[in-house]
Amino acid sequence: MVTSRFPAAQWEMGPLGGDVDAETVQAQIADTIGEHEATDITQAVLVVHRGKVVAEAYGPDTDAETPLISWSMAKSITHALVGIAQMDGLLDVSKPAAVDAWKNDARSQITLQHLLDMRSGLSWNEDYVDGDSSDVIEMLFGSGKDDVAAYAVSLPLADEPDSKWLYSSGTTNIVTRILGDAYGDTHGSSSGIERVLQQRLFAPIGMQATARFDAAGTFIGSSYVFATARDYARFGYLYLQDGNWNGTQVLPAGWVDHAQVQTVVDDETSLGYGAHWWTLPGEEDSLVASGYEGQQIYVLPKRDLVIVRLGKTVAEKRGAVRASLLAIAQAFPLS
Repeated sequence: MVTSRFPAAQWEMGPLGGDVDAETVQAQIADTIGEHEATDITQAVLVVHRGKVVAEAYGPDTDAETPLISWSMAKSITHALVGIAQMDGLLDVSKPAAVDAWKNDARSQITLQHLLDMRSGLSWNEDYVDGDSSDVIEMLFGSGKDDVAAYAVSLPLADEPDSKWLYSSGTTNIVTRILGDAYGDTHGSSSGIERVLQQRLFAPIGMQATARFDAAGTFIGSSYVFATARDYARFGYLYLQDGNWNGTQVLPAGWVDHAQVQTVVDDETSLGYGAHWWTLPGEEDSLVASGYEGQQIYVLPKRDLVIVRLGKTVAEKRGAVRASLLAIAQAFPLS
């Protein structure tokens, strides 16, 4: 059972409950916070149980007031924005994506849902090492950086829509461009989507966060939100509470369920994938916002639990980070 206790300006602090394996929680945090051979650098770990912060630790040069990068956790924030736009009657995820450049070719069959599920069929290479062949590096730092959506929109189909899962930061930035258009933004303007982010999503949950936009005015929702661990926990807690915040329905009813509809289990991470959120096999109703360098928000309703981990971990060591977070999670009882 999820506790309906909401933070005010600050999270309420509390002890680890008597039904929690406190030794495991404390040992796992001690073994990861700071710099370690197995997990690289962990800058922050924060645990919210039954609505209270029960564990919190920070590495060197980081504290509760330090904003840190989301990387792809921003994709899950994009999912929330799509929910708000659908609640406003501006978007329908079952309809073809509103991309003018696709109207007269086979890409016109791509729906917004296909984009959210990473099943668009568009060609893409999500490689953070080989810059010569990487679409994500070219989009974020190369020829596409001033108009990330235009870069992604221009790519051809590699497969039929809905036939294959392929993780793509490009598809997220197509979604955020569609969101900006829906809220009246024109090329070079971001006032509409910024207003929704700040007034409709962040403000109602008390989240202080900064989003980054490109020169075309597109929210770079694939990669760039900056917030503290406590503020990322607020976002996770919103999904723990089925999109409701202290009586206000910030997200449409059922939108959290929409995020959890798993379409694939990724061989590399052993995580499932829903709609711009990952899922944790074996943890019922779970959601995971996951980003480059091991950024993580675990949302575990059956344990009334949110865990945030932020850091700088190379790809080959991120499995150790996930194992540590899973050990922390399983130290808390099922509700």
